[in-house]
Amino acid sequence: MPSLCRQTEIAIIFCSLASALSASTITIPDSALTPTTSLYTNSLGSVVVMTGGGNANGAGDPSGRNDDGFSGPINLGFTLDFFGTDYTQFWINNNGNISFGGGISAYTPSGPTGATEPIISPFFGDVDTRNPASGVVMLNTSIPNEIIVTWPGVGYYDENADQLDTFQLVLRGPGYSIPAGQGQIGFFWTTMQWETGDASGGTGGFGGTPAAVGFGDGLGNGQVLQGSITNGISGIVNDEDLWFNLSQTGVPVTVSTTPEPFSVALVFAGLAGLLFFRRFSKKVLPLS
Repeated sequence: MPSLCRQTEIAIIFCSLASALSASTITIPDSALTPTTSLYTNSLGSVVVMTGGGNANGAGDPSGRNDDGFSGPINLGFTLDFFGTDYTQFWINNNGNISFGGGISAYTPSGPTGATEPIISPFFGDVDTRNPASGVVMLNTSIPNEIIVTWPGVGYYDENADQLDTFQLVLRGPGYSIPAGQGQIGFFWTTMQWETGDASGGTGGFGGTPAAVGFGDGLGNGQVLQGSITNGISGIVNDEDLWFNLSQTGVPVTVSTTPEPFSVALVFAGLAGLLFFRRFSKKVLPLS
């Protein structure tokens, strides 16, 4: 198949279609979200100065205010296996995501899997931080093997700040000692008041094409939260968090905070056995 794909234009088109058909998207159920009222950390770090991007990218502006800018490449400080490829650098994109291989200035999501670069997106939407009332993207790399990117009280296109969103991404390397109940990748959302920019068909932060939450490998494969790109996504993730681990092949796997049904059954069986033993012991071997 690879040699055929190099021979003719028709074969190239055929192989491209075959690749698209083989792409898969896994849906992350909204029920996997865990209620919270805070970010992972309030230590936000430093302003992210953009280096390039699309409209009003604010490249070089120390204030970090921009529309469709991105910053990178930035060293991770560790090697990350993401969908089977090792990365040591990443890009921070103003529009609610980070990427590997290059920056992304796209502002209307077709889902994270629609991105042309591998992507991790806690809230891929049309963020616009040019209004003075909006926050700007922040980066904290103070802890080894961990990066934290925060979008604190950010507005939406076109320079709107009447409604603001606050969300955070935590990304950890293989050398990080992960506490129980957490994971390698964390999404945190607090107050989420908008989900669509004016250029994405929305008005007043709603309608049109809402934001997306999830992962993509740049080739159409990935994972997307159930409520992504649907009206109401801001309400779904409002005051919620979600942890993931990376499998041996670099694929994100949701960290379960609820025991599996089989585990619950074992717990109840154990408790029942303990109660029976205590009652039996008191009857056969009474304490003196």
